[in-house]
Amino acid sequence: MTSRTATVARNTIETQIEVTINLDGQGLFSAETGVPFLDHMVEQIARHGLFDLAIKAKGDLHIDAHHTVEDIGITIGQAFKQALGSKKGVVRYGHAYIPLDEALTRVVLDLSGRPGFEYDVAFNRDKIGEFDVDLFYEFFQGLVNHAGISLHIDNIKGRNAHHIAETMFKGFGRALRMAVTLDQRALEQLPSTKGSL
Repeated sequence: MTSRTATVARNTIETQIEVTINLDGQGLFSAETGVPFLDHMVEQIARHGLFDLAIKAKGDLHIDAHHTVEDIGITIGQAFKQALGSKKGVVRYGHAYIPLDEALTRVVLDLSGRPGFEYDVAFNRDKIGEFDVDLFYEFFQGLVNHAGISLHIDNIKGRNAHHIAETMFKGFGRALRMAVTLDQRALEQLPSTKGSL
């Protein structure tokens, strides 16, 4: 089997980011980003997706975390797309319902090659610690745009903002793991009647 790994570096005036991903990993994770709560959330993607994921990022955090968070999403998306390769044999679709105490979130995605993002999540506060909850949207939008994924995230219920956030990221990891799994019955086929993804 061809190795489904990639390392991508993205350098701008605002951020310098490097991401390494292995889609067939063990859930190993390391991060040096300067945004601890994002690290905690992205670790959920790695652990629940069983992806090995390493992130190094330096950004203009003296302004705020916006550029760093968005650009980490972009770079993960680029690395994911590169690691996925031709998409031959993948299941393509993935979904997960993830509870955490009172919170419940549904994540559904398609490795369609077409970026699309629907996000129905309402937080009852603006920040979790020092992290601006608006940046979750920016992270996923950047990732989706550059990975070519159609992604729906719907928080069904929840009161605790940390719980809601964690269900989103765990759900994304689980759904992505399902979608990239190789279908042993169709290893040489693209899961599309169009013949391309």
